[in-house]
Formats: sequence, C-alpha cells, structure tokens
Amino acid sequence: MHILIVESKAELGQLWQRHLERHGHTVDFAQNAGQATSAIGANTYEVILMNLVLEGHSSTLGIADYARLRQPQTNLVFVSDSTFFSAGMLFAASANARTLVRSETDPHDLAAIVEYYGYHA
Repeated sequence: MHILIVESKAELGQLWQRHLERHGHTVDFAQNAGQATSAIGANTYEVILMNLVLEGHSSTLGIADYARLRQPQTNLVFVSDSTFFSAGMLFAASANARTLVRSETDPHDLAAIVEYYGYHA
C-alpha cells in the first residue's frame, strides 16, 4: 500500500512513517502543502494521513481538495490535537475524509486505522 503522511512536525511524521514501513507499506512524507501537492501530483496513494493543523501557512483542507480532484479514490485519515474541528465539519468539508483521531494515538492503532481504510479504497 502507498501512503502519504502530511505532518509539519518531523519527529511525529517520521515516527508514523517508520511504523507503517515496518508493516510493509511504501510511505512518503511531506511537511507542508507544497510538498504534499507535489507528491499527490506524482504518485497514487491509497491513504493520506494528514494533520489538520500544519505549521506555517499550509492549508490542510486545500490539500484535501487537491487530493480529491487528482485521486478521488484516496481515503483521508485526519489527525488533530485541536478541539476546534468536529468530525461533522470535517466530513462536510472533505468528501474523502474517513476518520479523525488524536495525534497522540498509539502508532500501532494508527497503522491499523490506515490499513483498514487503505484496503477499502
């Protein structure tokens, strides 16, 4: 399975990346909107794992819109520590959104969620 992680915190994104690679998946890592849109334009993903709150001026929902346009079959798994976002708002804004979990979710559990939505893409 080919997965894209979009996370501005390098340590957290690399933790997720290593864990998913240990499960045998091909994982690309982007830290901002520019890197993410370049990756989406060049590759096909079953799942994009993306933090809703990226540092800088990166628009997470803009990335989600671009992914839907370029790869409508790709499922989006969002993570966030923010209480600002509700699942209902997220699902209304992004048709590809499948779930919203906390960013401190155990990497093993997060891998299981990503695998579930990847195999059901």
